[in-house]
Amino acid sequence: MSHRIVHMLRARGSGRRPVMLAIAGDSAAGKTTLTRGLVQCLGADRMTAVCVDDYHRYDRRERKDKPFTALHPDCNHIDVMEQHLQLLAMGEPILKPVYDHASGELVRPQLVEPRDFVIVEGLLPMHTRLARACFDITVYLDPPEPLRHEWKIERDCAKRGYRPDQVRAELARREPDSAAFIRPQRRFADIVVRFAPVAGRTDPPETPLSAELLLRPTIDHPELTGVLDDAEHRGMHLRLHRDTDGRPVDALHVHGYVSPEESEIVKKAIWERLEVSSGIPRSLGRLTDGAASDPLAITQLLLLYHLLNADRRQAA
Repeated sequence: MSHRIVHMLRARGSGRRPVMLAIAGDSAAGKTTLTRGLVQCLGADRMTAVCVDDYHRYDRRERKDKPFTALHPDCNHIDVMEQHLQLLAMGEPILKPVYDHASGELVRPQLVEPRDFVIVEGLLPMHTRLARACFDITVYLDPPEPLRHEWKIERDCAKRGYRPDQVRAELARREPDSAAFIRPQRRFADIVVRFAPVAGRTDPPETPLSAELLLRPTIDHPELTGVLDDAEHRGMHLRLHRDTDGRPVDALHVHGYVSPEESEIVKKAIWERLEVSSGIPRSLGRLTDGAASDPLAITQLLLLYHLLNADRRQAA
């Protein structure tokens, strides 16, 4: 099925269909952390999360003899991933493969039934035009490479039993495939998210990372003028920015160094635009170690805005 037909069927299909969100990025870029808060906020009864890294063609042992890494499309069942994304986008269940990252083995497949919202995260969810046609919202996580390397070393040593030198060697081996296949997905994202320290500042080590969100005009973003124009608060500001292709784009800066009270004003302003009667979920902004990050929470709130808005448009 071509990407044009997928667009047409999703636009003209009868009944409700899931709202599809893609979160792409390199290994240890923060995809799972971003996804987890959204799932906890909306609940398992409304949200389905799918990791497309489960579509690896080879297990870890078999990959040792291959001339490419897990980041290469030839190392993944891209055609099966495309078929499954189409089914999920039309509200149909799939029997998804499962890759055990702890053991490096392909294990028993899992039945996945789409709920109101489907988040698809992983290395290559936006690699093909057909896959991209299945999504309502697309996000690319783009942390600075030295910071991502630090995160990957920390994660793979703590959770997967590797030594730091082994992780660094694997990062070097993966770099050509990352440059060729992972990073090019950035240009197809509606929102590009970068968590990083603010250049030129020397903040205490416990200061949450700030966030920069490039908001491309491919989707409608929330109106935040009232907060952005408030000179008394420094939690967030918007600037015109030149993207990597030279085109102008809005860059939303969310500062991690401001007080929790200032960040709370921004969070409440976005939450009010969601028109939800309950309070802001405490699950937003939670990091893997249990610490809290207001820039992460604000990023998740903006994604919630897009998810709920897309769902309401369908209902109408």
